[in-house]
Amino acid sequence: MVRLNRIYTRTGDDGTSGLVDGSRLPKGDALFSAMGDVDEANSAIGLAALTVEGELAHRLTTIQNDLFDLGADLATPAGSGPDPFAPGEMELRVIAAQVERLEREIDAMNEALDPLKSFILPGGSEAAARLHLARAITRRAERSAVAAREERTLNPHALAYLNRLSDWLFVAARHVNASGAGDVLWVPGASRG
Repeated sequence: MVRLNRIYTRTGDDGTSGLVDGSRLPKGDALFSAMGDVDEANSAIGLAALTVEGELAHRLTTIQNDLFDLGADLATPAGSGPDPFAPGEMELRVIAAQVERLEREIDAMNEALDPLKSFILPGGSEAAARLHLARAITRRAERSAVAAREERTLNPHALAYLNRLSDWLFVAARHVNASGAGDVLWVPGASRG
């Protein structure tokens, strides 16, 4: 259980921030960029959740919880042993089952959608536009995590989760549009006259 009695600690005033194991890195480290982008994606998903109801809203809340797990995973250096990313009492890790759940949900939403015949513009309804914005931010979070992986070992399930989540958000936006505004199709060169 997390318990925060004080919001400010002053420990980051020197330009560093702590990881779960107590080690400290400069706040400009690629790892903190990835963690910040994951946090931003989570916030964008929270905004999207305000515009949907029912099962989709519940799934978005589940994803937000997963992204907190993912942030904790990124903030926990790799362990030792045969599986350096095995969850433990003190190690919160993203696991394959979380990625697989996203895949099942993508498949279920996609089943009812017409196949794509064009790229689509990120819009249609307000809910779809917010989901597309969350998708774009999630893609950035994935790129940041891949960049951070150049400097240290990261949990491959966390990276797969971010990759699958952007797909999930794309299909969710299409799913929302299918019951209302409809997808807005890209018309190549439409404004050239």
